[in-house]
Amino acid sequence: MRRGRITEGPSPAVPSEPAAPHTPTTLPSAAGPSNGPAALPTEFPFTLPRGYVDGKGNVHREGVMRLATARDELIPLKDQRVQENPAYLSVVLLGRLITRLGTLTDIHAGVVEEMFAADLAFLQRFYEKINTDGSALASTVCPNCRHEFQVDMGSRLGE
Repeated sequence: MRRGRITEGPSPAVPSEPAAPHTPTTLPSAAGPSNGPAALPTEFPFTLPRGYVDGKGNVHREGVMRLATARDELIPLKDQRVQENPAYLSVVLLGRLITRLGTLTDIHAGVVEEMFAADLAFLQRFYEKINTDGSALASTVCPNCRHEFQVDMGSRLGE
């Protein structure tokens, strides 16, 4: 199997590249305060509403998700499963970004696809929350009085 290519065949292709290696919890900032560099958090803990049940019947609820990179969002687009069913994109993406789930550290799309729908929906919202700037405010102007103000667009985009 050659890296970087998806082969065609009856069984789903394995992602063309493995999930990115475990990312450190923080990255130093280039312009930190004089008493030491500022840190950018790159990993965020979460608790699933239901929990992932592994093959032995153990329930895993506590986990950690890391920030996504542009590469994390691009690589799954090459995955044959995503090309055949675009809805599978979030499953592959989350499988790359969850670094720990309970005692499990080998998280992949196969684990994510076995999660309860409520947990998948939670993880999709959590992904959106940590990978945006955290602001849902939009600046606008009243068409009548020209007063400028900000409107809270809510925390769930697309609703």
